[in-house]
Amino acid sequence: MIKYFFLTGVHCVELSQSGSTVVAPGQSTTLTCRVSGYSLTDWSYCTHWIRHPAGKALEWIGRICAGGGTDNNNKLKSRFQISRDTSSSTVSLRGQNLQTEDTAVYYCARQYHSETHQQEPCTKTLYLVNLSTVHQNL
Repeated sequence: MIKYFFLTGVHCVELSQSGSTVVAPGQSTTLTCRVSGYSLTDWSYCTHWIRHPAGKALEWIGRICAGGGTDNNNKLKSRFQISRDTSSSTVSLRGQNLQTEDTAVYYCARQYHSETHQQEPCTKTLYLVNLSTVHQNL
């Protein structure tokens, strides 16, 4: 089985998630990031998913922007998909066929990319996702 643990932090723009889940290796799960303080349809912003495996470099997973279009890391796009629900202000990351190598700290982050507005200082929410194999005595 794979265990997920989540930690969240909140700053001027809030991206938050609660709860935890247990998934067996090879299974799927979805992380959700609920945003407030900006709109998922505002052309000034994109929302990204990034992960940081222990002892390794940050790894960009992908992003979704105002029009709903996504860009993904070619190495991960067959197993990770990003979607959004504007009615609930959530951005989701679905991971499929998850393995222990997917253990990482997962970040949901807002990117400001418009030149028409002044960017205010904001940061993102931190997600700690710990995937570990659990053995049961039979």
